[in-house]
Amino acid sequence: MSQDYQSTNRDAWNKRVSVHLESDFYDLKGWKAGKNSLNDIELDLLGNVSGKSILHLQCHFGQDSLSLARMGADVVGADLSDEAIKTAQQLNQELGLDAKFVVSDVLELIGKLDKKFDIVFTSYGTIGWLPDLDKWAETVSHYLKSNGKLVFADFHPIVWMFDDAFEKIEYRYFQDKPIVETSTGTYADTHAACEKTEISWNHGLAEVFHALEKNGLILKSFDEYDYSPFNCFSGMKKLAERKFIIEKHGNKLPMTYSLVARKTIS
Repeated sequence: MSQDYQSTNRDAWNKRVSVHLESDFYDLKGWKAGKNSLNDIELDLLGNVSGKSILHLQCHFGQDSLSLARMGADVVGADLSDEAIKTAQQLNQELGLDAKFVVSDVLELIGKLDKKFDIVFTSYGTIGWLPDLDKWAETVSHYLKSNGKLVFADFHPIVWMFDDAFEKIEYRYFQDKPIVETSTGTYADTHAACEKTEISWNHGLAEVFHALEKNGLILKSFDEYDYSPFNCFSGMKKLAERKFIIEKHGNKLPMTYSLVARKTIS
Protein backbone atom coordinates (compact mmCIF):
# COMPACT_ATOMS: atom_id res chain seq x y z
CA MET A 1 0.00 0.00 0.00
CA SER A 2 1.32 3.43 -0.93
CA GLN A 3 2.37 5.51 2.06
CA ASP A 4 1.77 8.83 0.27
CA TYR A 5 -1.70 9.26 1.74
CA GLN A 6 -0.32 8.93 5.26
CA SER A 7 2.31 11.68 5.01
CA THR A 8 -0.06 13.92 3.05
CA ASN A 9 -2.92 13.53 5.50
CA ARG A 10 -0.67 13.72 8.55
CA ASP A 11 0.59 17.08 7.33
CA ALA A 12 -2.98 18.28 6.71
CA TRP A 13 -4.17 17.26 10.17
CA ASN A 14 -1.06 18.65 11.85
CA LYS A 15 -1.89 22.01 10.26
CA ARG A 16 -5.47 21.82 11.55
CA VAL A 17 -4.58 21.39 15.22
CA SER A 18 -3.67 24.97 16.13
CA VAL A 19 -6.65 26.31 14.16
CA HIS A 20 -9.07 23.93 15.86
CA LEU A 21 -7.79 24.72 19.33
CA GLU A 22 -8.68 28.39 18.79
CA SER A 23 -12.02 27.77 17.07
CA ASP A 24 -15.54 28.33 18.37
CA PHE A 25 -16.38 24.97 16.80
CA TYR A 26 -14.41 23.06 19.43
CA ASP A 27 -15.11 25.58 22.23
CA LEU A 28 -12.03 24.53 24.18
CA LYS A 29 -12.73 26.98 26.99
CA GLY A 30 -16.25 25.66 27.56
CA TRP A 31 -15.08 22.07 27.26
CA LYS A 32 -12.29 22.57 29.81
CA ALA A 33 -14.92 23.99 32.16
CA GLY A 34 -16.88 20.74 31.95
CA LYS A 35 -18.86 20.71 28.70
CA ASN A 36 -19.10 17.20 27.20
CA SER A 37 -17.96 17.16 23.57
CA LEU A 38 -19.89 13.97 22.77
CA ASN A 39 -23.34 14.07 21.16
CA ASP A 40 -26.56 12.32 22.12
CA ILE A 41 -26.21 9.89 19.19
CA GLU A 42 -23.01 8.32 20.45
CA LEU A 43 -23.75 8.82 24.16
CA ASP A 44 -26.93 6.75 23.84
CA LEU A 45 -25.01 3.95 22.10
CA LEU A 46 -22.06 4.02 24.49
CA GLY A 47 -24.24 3.80 27.59
CA ASN A 48 -22.60 3.92 31.01
CA VAL A 49 -18.86 3.88 30.33
CA SER A 50 -17.69 4.12 33.94
CA GLY A 51 -15.07 1.43 34.48
CA LYS A 52 -15.08 0.44 30.80
CA SER A 53 -11.93 0.26 28.68
CA ILE A 54 -12.29 2.21 25.43
CA LEU A 55 -10.04 2.47 22.37
CA HIS A 56 -10.82 5.69 20.51
CA LEU A 57 -9.64 5.51 16.90
CA GLN A 58 -8.78 8.70 15.00
CA CYS A 59 -9.19 10.77 18.15
CA HIS A 60 -7.77 14.08 16.76
CA PHE A 61 -6.51 16.17 19.71
CA GLY A 62 -8.34 14.01 22.23
CA GLN A 63 -11.39 16.07 23.14
CA ASP A 64 -13.85 13.17 22.91
CA SER A 65 -11.32 10.77 24.42
CA LEU A 66 -10.92 13.00 27.44
CA SER A 67 -14.69 13.52 27.70
CA LEU A 68 -14.96 9.73 27.99
CA ALA A 69 -12.19 9.72 30.61
CA ARG A 70 -14.09 12.33 32.61
CA MET A 71 -17.09 9.96 32.47
CA GLY A 72 -14.99 7.29 34.20
CA ALA A 73 -13.70 5.27 31.26
CA ASP A 74 -10.17 3.88 30.87
CA VAL A 75 -9.30 5.42 27.50
CA VAL A 76 -6.60 5.00 24.87
CA GLY A 77 -6.74 7.36 21.89
CA ALA A 78 -4.93 6.82 18.59
CA ASP A 79 -4.40 9.24 15.72
CA LEU A 80 -2.19 9.69 12.65
CA SER A 81 -1.28 13.27 13.60
CA ASP A 82 1.66 13.61 15.94
CA GLU A 83 0.74 17.23 16.65
CA ALA A 84 -2.78 16.18 17.64
CA ILE A 85 -1.52 13.48 19.98
CA LYS A 86 1.01 15.88 21.54
CA THR A 87 -1.86 18.26 22.27
CA ALA A 88 -4.04 15.44 23.62
CA GLN A 89 -1.29 14.46 26.04
CA GLN A 90 -0.91 18.06 27.20
CA LEU A 91 -4.67 18.41 27.77
CA ASN A 92 -4.75 15.09 29.62
CA GLN A 93 -2.05 16.34 31.97
CA GLU A 94 -3.63 19.77 32.38
CA LEU A 95 -6.98 18.24 33.34
CA GLY A 96 -5.44 15.66 35.68
CA LEU A 97 -6.84 12.69 33.74
CA ASP A 98 -5.30 9.30 33.04
CA ALA A 99 -6.00 8.70 29.34
CA LYS A 100 -3.25 7.32 27.12
CA PHE A 101 -2.49 8.32 23.54
CA VAL A 102 -0.53 6.77 20.67
CA VAL A 103 0.53 8.12 17.29
CA SER A 104 -0.49 5.67 14.58
CA ASP A 105 -2.40 5.24 11.38
CA VAL A 106 -5.37 3.01 12.23
CA LEU A 107 -4.29 0.51 9.59
CA GLU A 108 -0.89 0.11 11.27
CA LEU A 109 -2.06 0.05 14.88
CA ILE A 110 -1.96 -3.73 15.41
CA GLY A 111 1.21 -4.53 17.32
CA LYS A 112 1.53 -1.06 18.85
CA LEU A 113 -0.92 -1.74 21.69
CA ASP A 114 -0.94 -4.88 23.83
CA LYS A 115 -4.46 -4.62 25.24
CA LYS A 116 -8.05 -5.65 24.57
CA PHE A 117 -10.95 -3.26 25.09
CA ASP A 118 -14.61 -3.39 26.06
CA ILE A 119 -15.43 -0.75 23.45
CA VAL A 120 -13.84 0.55 20.28
CA PHE A 121 -15.20 4.00 19.45
CA THR A 122 -14.81 6.18 16.36
CA SER A 123 -16.90 9.05 15.09
CA TYR A 124 -17.57 11.66 12.40
CA GLY A 125 -15.25 12.03 9.47
CA THR A 126 -12.99 9.07 10.18
CA ILE A 127 -13.14 6.15 7.75
CA GLY A 128 -13.04 8.44 4.71
CA TRP A 129 -9.32 8.89 5.36
CA LEU A 130 -8.71 5.14 5.09
CA PRO A 131 -8.26 3.23 1.81
CA ASP A 132 -8.97 -0.25 3.22
CA LEU A 133 -12.05 -0.94 5.34
CA ASP A 134 -11.25 -4.64 5.65
CA LYS A 135 -8.04 -3.72 7.46
CA TRP A 136 -9.95 -1.16 9.53
CA ALA A 137 -12.49 -3.76 10.65
CA GLU A 138 -9.67 -6.24 11.32
CA THR A 139 -8.08 -3.67 13.63
CA VAL A 140 -11.38 -3.07 15.44
CA SER A 141 -11.91 -6.81 15.90
CA HIS A 142 -8.32 -7.38 17.02
CA TYR A 143 -8.62 -4.90 19.88
CA LEU A 144 -12.08 -5.89 21.11
CA LYS A 145 -12.60 -8.37 23.89
CA SER A 146 -14.97 -11.25 23.13
CA ASN A 147 -18.46 -9.77 23.07
CA GLY A 148 -16.97 -6.27 23.10
CA LYS A 149 -18.68 -3.65 20.96
CA LEU A 150 -17.82 -1.18 18.26
CA VAL A 151 -19.67 2.13 18.59
CA PHE A 152 -19.46 4.05 15.34
CA ALA A 153 -21.09 7.30 14.20
CA ASP A 154 -20.24 9.07 10.97
CA PHE A 155 -21.50 11.34 8.26
CA HIS A 156 -23.70 9.52 5.79
CA PRO A 157 -21.89 8.46 2.59
CA ILE A 158 -24.49 10.29 0.50
CA VAL A 159 -23.18 13.57 1.95
CA TRP A 160 -19.76 12.94 0.39
CA MET A 161 -21.26 12.66 -3.11
CA PHE A 162 -21.95 16.42 -3.27
CA ASP A 163 -19.72 19.32 -4.16
CA ASP A 164 -18.81 21.72 -1.35
CA ALA A 165 -21.84 23.93 -2.06
CA PHE A 166 -24.25 20.94 -2.05
CA GLU A 167 -25.48 21.97 -5.49
CA LYS A 168 -24.53 18.95 -7.59
CA ILE A 169 -23.40 15.34 -7.39
CA GLU A 170 -19.63 15.36 -7.92
CA TYR A 171 -18.36 12.03 -6.56
CA ARG A 172 -19.31 8.37 -6.77
CA TYR A 173 -21.10 6.78 -3.84
CA PHE A 174 -18.89 3.71 -4.16
CA GLN A 175 -15.16 3.59 -3.49
CA ASP A 176 -13.32 4.11 -6.73
CA LYS A 177 -10.10 6.04 -6.93
CA PRO A 178 -8.68 8.30 -4.21
CA ILE A 179 -10.09 11.82 -3.99
CA VAL A 180 -7.20 14.31 -3.89
CA GLU A 181 -8.08 17.89 -2.96
CA THR A 182 -6.16 21.04 -2.06
CA SER A 183 -8.01 23.70 -0.07
CA THR A 184 -7.67 26.45 2.52
CA GLY A 185 -9.47 26.75 5.82
CA THR A 186 -11.03 23.90 7.79
CA TYR A 187 -14.53 22.78 8.72
CA ALA A 188 -14.00 24.48 12.07
CA ASP A 189 -12.86 27.79 10.57
CA THR A 190 -13.41 28.25 6.85
CA HIS A 191 -11.41 31.50 6.84
CA ALA A 192 -8.29 30.12 8.50
CA ALA A 193 -4.99 30.52 6.67
CA CYS A 194 -4.50 26.77 6.52
CA GLU A 195 -3.63 25.46 3.05
CA LYS A 196 -3.42 21.69 2.77
CA THR A 197 -3.70 18.75 0.41
CA GLU A 198 -5.76 15.72 1.47
CA ILE A 199 -6.42 12.23 0.15
CA SER A 200 -9.70 10.49 0.95
CA TRP A 201 -12.01 7.68 -0.15
CA ASN A 202 -15.79 7.26 -0.25
CA HIS A 203 -17.18 4.17 1.51
CA GLY A 204 -20.78 3.09 0.98
CA LEU A 205 -22.83 1.44 3.71
CA ALA A 206 -22.60 -2.05 2.20
CA GLU A 207 -18.80 -1.77 2.19
CA VAL A 208 -18.87 -0.94 5.91
CA PHE A 209 -21.27 -3.79 6.73
CA HIS A 210 -19.35 -6.39 4.71
CA ALA A 211 -16.01 -5.40 6.30
CA LEU A 212 -17.45 -5.77 9.79
CA GLU A 213 -19.09 -9.12 9.06
CA LYS A 214 -15.93 -10.48 7.43
CA ASN A 215 -14.02 -9.74 10.64
CA GLY A 216 -16.45 -11.34 13.09
CA LEU A 217 -18.40 -8.23 14.03
CA ILE A 218 -22.16 -8.73 14.14
CA LEU A 219 -24.37 -5.70 13.52
CA LYS A 220 -26.64 -5.09 16.52
CA SER A 221 -28.08 -1.68 15.66
CA PHE A 222 -28.09 0.70 12.73
CA ASP A 223 -29.74 4.11 12.41
CA GLU A 224 -29.75 7.01 9.95
CA TYR A 225 -30.43 10.64 10.86
CA ASP A 226 -31.66 13.60 8.83
CA TYR A 227 -29.40 16.03 10.70
CA SER A 228 -25.76 16.63 11.59
CA PRO A 229 -24.69 17.35 15.19
CA PHE A 230 -22.15 19.80 13.73
CA ASN A 231 -22.34 23.00 11.71
CA CYS A 232 -19.50 21.87 9.45
CA PHE A 233 -20.79 22.09 5.87
CA SER A 234 -21.70 24.98 3.60
CA GLY A 235 -25.17 26.49 3.89
CA MET A 236 -26.35 24.81 7.07
CA LYS A 237 -29.40 25.78 9.13
CA LYS A 238 -29.68 25.20 12.86
CA LEU A 239 -32.82 23.36 13.94
CA ALA A 240 -31.95 22.90 17.60
CA GLU A 241 -28.90 22.52 19.82
CA ARG A 242 -26.42 20.26 17.95
CA LYS A 243 -28.89 19.68 15.10
CA PHE A 244 -28.14 21.12 11.65
CA ILE A 245 -29.37 20.47 8.10
CA ILE A 246 -28.37 21.70 4.64
CA GLU A 247 -30.89 24.54 4.33
CA LYS A 248 -31.44 24.30 0.56
CA HIS A 249 -32.28 20.58 0.83
CA GLY A 250 -34.34 20.76 4.01
CA ASN A 251 -34.71 17.39 5.73
CA LYS A 252 -34.45 15.40 2.49
CA LEU A 253 -30.88 14.16 2.98
CA PRO A 254 -29.56 11.54 5.39
CA MET A 255 -26.78 13.47 7.13
CA THR A 256 -25.37 10.96 9.61
CA TYR A 257 -25.62 7.32 10.62
CA SER A 258 -24.63 5.18 13.59
CA LEU A 259 -24.12 1.52 14.36
CA VAL A 260 -23.18 -0.88 17.11
CA ALA A 261 -21.46 -4.16 16.22
CA ARG A 262 -20.51 -6.93 18.65
CA LYS A 263 -17.45 -9.13 18.37
CA THR A 264 -18.53 -12.77 18.27
CA ILE A 265 -17.28 -14.81 21.20
CA SER A 266 -14.17 -16.77 20.21
